[in-house]
Amino acid sequence: MRKDKGLNGDLDRLPMLTWIMFLKFLDDTEQLREAEAELAGARFVPAIEPPYRWRDWAENPAGITGDDLIAFINQDEAVRSDGTRGQGLFAYLRSLTGENGGDRRDVIATVFRGTVNRMINGYLLRDVINKVSSIHFTSSEEIHTLSHLYESMLKEMRDAAGDSGEFYTPRPVVKFIVTVCDPRIGEVVLDPACGTGGFLVESFEHLKQQEKTTEDYEAIQHRSLFGGEPKSLPYLLCQMNLLLHGLEFPKIDSGNSLRFRLREIGDVDRVDVIVTNPPFGGEEERGIQKNFPEDRQVAETALLFLQLIMRKLRRKHGDQPGGRCGMVVPNGTLFGAGVAARIKEDLLREFNLHTIIRLPKGVFSPYTDIETNLLFFDHGGPTEEIWYYALPLPEGRKQYTKTKPLKFEEFRPVLTWWNNRKENEYAWRVSAADIAANDYNLDVKNPNGKSVENIREPAEIVASIISKEQRIAELMREIQAEIDNGWAGAN
Repeated sequence: MRKDKGLNGDLDRLPMLTWIMFLKFLDDTEQLREAEAELAGARFVPAIEPPYRWRDWAENPAGITGDDLIAFINQDEAVRSDGTRGQGLFAYLRSLTGENGGDRRDVIATVFRGTVNRMINGYLLRDVINKVSSIHFTSSEEIHTLSHLYESMLKEMRDAAGDSGEFYTPRPVVKFIVTVCDPRIGEVVLDPACGTGGFLVESFEHLKQQEKTTEDYEAIQHRSLFGGEPKSLPYLLCQMNLLLHGLEFPKIDSGNSLRFRLREIGDVDRVDVIVTNPPFGGEEERGIQKNFPEDRQVAETALLFLQLIMRKLRRKHGDQPGGRCGMVVPNGTLFGAGVAARIKEDLLREFNLHTIIRLPKGVFSPYTDIETNLLFFDHGGPTEEIWYYALPLPEGRKQYTKTKPLKFEEFRPVLTWWNNRKENEYAWRVSAADIAANDYNLDVKNPNGKSVENIREPAEIVASIISKEQRIAELMREIQAEIDNGWAGAN
């Protein structure tokens, strides 16, 4: 792939390899299901018809190649591997439609609507296809090895992505959040901003450890895990990531999770567990903001997702506990005023925000140095007190870096403390009343002498100033409205 002039680095190579492996994986599993259906005397409906199956055009190492292969993949109409003319491969895959919606054909069509073949040398592409053909996706041992390899490739791609790597969450953070949220078989788990699927993969592995019966297997495979990812590249990578880890039918929504009106999300749409790292630092368009209450509209994506999550968590009913969430937020969410303060007031009034883990500097290096936090809350408030835990840096370190990242073992003391909470040099608690009295500022420093705080980055200082300016502007508008109303009354 490095020899092909159409590819520039891992950001091009991994998506290419992903769609090729996706089609091989799909054909292997289809052949397995076809054989099972034949033995059971049942009718089998393939997701992909001949001559577009992997076995039709890719399996023969001496098959279609060169310019003919590129034309077959890229063009709307081309000569197919059986010598007939018809739709090109991608054109056919993009046109697939499930019988009732929501089956594999819809997933395939969505994947390939956002996929492009960037290789321009058909002979090199044939070499790649021949190598992928040697992978046996029906072998659990090979799948296990390949899933680990694929995760390492994802990490390499994210490291190369720079600003495009916003969908990366460090694996230790993902594992910690899933561990303490502890999803159980029978519960519905959602990541509304799932990126390449890290939280869903970890949740899948967590649920698999509980599996004991065929009913458990069915529940995990078909009714437990859901995600949302609007960007075509991470959507494709997420699908492949989950498939390689053993989830047969990933249920990933390819639309923006914020596109629905908040008040129209009802009980049927609520879930038991949400684990996520929603995008922060971005701004949503006005059309998306209008899906939220007028006095809760804000451009900051993280604050919109926080409102969505609050709406999507299952309500507490009697002795039945409400839904629970573990999520990543930037410091700006904690100290934001104005609309941000009103959203946090809703959070403390309707939910039990029981824990905030303050992460050290550099956890998300090299993507951002903005300090981040983990929020954990359950439906069924109001909040009475909030526990804070400032995760310390290893001895002698000033911050995490790309070459010296956070490790899961550094969360062990937090896990020990989690179920037996006491104040110590890293842990403290604050009453919700004190938070409310300080305009719902959750950016509370450690009073016990130990802290992970560093000098704020310029971006955080600017965010704080902008937040305060927005609050001043809101107050000025309210004052102006009072003055106008007064003049109108006087007239």
